[in-house]
Amino acid sequence: VQLQASGGGLAQPGGSLRLSCSASGVTFSSYSVAWFRQAPGKEREFVAAIRQSGSITKYADAVKGRFTMSRDRATYMVYLQMNSLKPEDSAIYYCGSRSGWSVAYYSSGSWNYWGQGTQVTVSS
Repeated sequence: VQLQASGGGLAQPGGSLRLSCSASGVTFSSYSVAWFRQAPGKEREFVAAIRQSGSITKYADAVKGRFTMSRDRATYMVYLQMNSLKPEDSAIYYCGSRSGWSVAYYSSGSWNYWGQGTQVTVSS
């Protein structure tokens, strides 16, 4: 499975960005997908996850109500719409994937495949 994250960049506080994650090499619709982020000097932390069907999404408390994760099963794309961005959202964002689902979706160790990451910077 090869994942490609894109869409990062510079946004002002209160602004929006949309991240995308694409996959190749598998039937992506059979895989769950997650977004994690890692700021300098910090551990990788869970942001959001979506099940294979797209019917269930999970969010970290820090982003709930501001971020929305979705997937397009026809194009094998997964998105993270980030609104009301804050400086503390600045990090490298990674998409991860796995076959099936894990109850420990919030743990980076539960995800088998990772993309290269895309930088998000929120600053005025």
